[in-house]
Amino acid sequence: MSPPLWRLLAAGLIHAALFSAVALHRLRHRRRTDSTLLWLLAAWALPVAGAVLYAMFGVDRVPRARWSRTVARRTGLRGGAEERGLWTGLAAAAVDPPDAWGRDMDRSLRAITGGLPLLGGNQITPLLTGDEAFPKMLAAIREARRTIHLQSFIIGADAVGREFMEALADRARAGVRVRVLYDRFGSSEALWSGFFRRWRSVPNFAVAGWTQANLFRKQLQFNLRNHRKTLVVDGRIAFTGGCNLHNPERSFGTRRAIQDYHFRVLGPAVNALQYGFLRDWHMMTGEDPDVLLDPAHFRAIPAGDMAARVVDSGPDSLPNGAADLFFLAVCGARRSVQLLTPYFFPTDELAQALRMAALRGLRVEVVLPERSNHVYTTWAGRAFYDDLLEAGVRIFERRPPFTHSKALLVDGEMAVVGTANWDMRSLTSNYETSLVVYGHAFASAVGLLLREDRLASREVSHDVFRRRPRLQRYLENASALLAPLL
Repeated sequence: MSPPLWRLLAAGLIHAALFSAVALHRLRHRRRTDSTLLWLLAAWALPVAGAVLYAMFGVDRVPRARWSRTVARRTGLRGGAEERGLWTGLAAAAVDPPDAWGRDMDRSLRAITGGLPLLGGNQITPLLTGDEAFPKMLAAIREARRTIHLQSFIIGADAVGREFMEALADRARAGVRVRVLYDRFGSSEALWSGFFRRWRSVPNFAVAGWTQANLFRKQLQFNLRNHRKTLVVDGRIAFTGGCNLHNPERSFGTRRAIQDYHFRVLGPAVNALQYGFLRDWHMMTGEDPDVLLDPAHFRAIPAGDMAARVVDSGPDSLPNGAADLFFLAVCGARRSVQLLTPYFFPTDELAQALRMAALRGLRVEVVLPERSNHVYTTWAGRAFYDDLLEAGVRIFERRPPFTHSKALLVDGEMAVVGTANWDMRSLTSNYETSLVVYGHAFASAVGLLLREDRLASREVSHDVFRRRPRLQRYLENASALLAPLL
């Protein structure tokens, strides 16, 4: 028996309304044409389900109106105060790069970051793997006197995760105010095993999970993740980079730690990292911004001679900030571009920038893991090799252990380090933090790390790569189709 006409009519109206809602939301901002057309096709071809999938995975911009209003009120500025970076101590630390090339480069960076200043007086020290980073981070935690703010994509329900959480709990019991923010997707094992519950009763210790899938807040964005890793102690010392807080980042017995770069930061850049954490914390907890913006949280003073810019990118402020940063750096290079990344699915624009840099005669080197921690990411990354190799880009595959390090070195004078990978998720969907550091001293330190990774790698021969089996080509290109979701 066919359904009554009114049911068919109601279903059609609901389908049309949901499709219209997806179309209007998608067309509200200019986005990639292919992505928009695919979402419109899904919304039309899959009644109801297509709209739900779009709400879960297609929404890539979210507002932060309340925080912006509070910052504007406290600073006495209207609109955009958050992006201008005019909070305690930063304006006084603003400097210019040391040479004309750096000034031209930083002028563009200032524009794409909404006017955030380049900060002088920093000391930034590379730390190789968790074997170097974790002892220094734990020492800073144990010496804390006022506040500890920790943010990590992954906090493992393992020995490393427990060691950090216990150290934080000890300082909280001693009267230090501790805030911990983890990503619910990245730390899903710890979340669902109840790992974080054991610290709920510790005084002065607040733990929150980052998610933007919350029906009570009318949010259903499972695809937006917070990939930042930041530790700020007493507002004076900070750590950031690629190291998550779990066992693979540290050597145990005969098992070597995965390769990763982390960085200790002293100086005014700490204030900018602190600000980024507090902004994220408010977004998840709703804690009063007036409390979070207490000047006591911004206590960093000059500690060196490095000029650094903190670039926080994400769907709410700089939706293409990481991609714009990398594109600008590659296009601005005059002599060389050296890239190390664990995942390589660049946008078409970034792939073209690398090709053009090589065709201009620059030395362009890309170091990637020989085997990723996910087999499909290895295949997807290799789908880009042919065009790059043909243009003269040199590609190196690093032998195990897996490298999770991220670094971009331009002309041996400017380094970009932090949490962002060269994949579609980091470039367009994730919340990421990058440090742009000018000066030969820091660039030389990063250059030495890159050289060690390159020497531990096998260079990919274009002639050999072109003779790879046909099945491998199919696997590469099929995996590349999934790049936006990887």
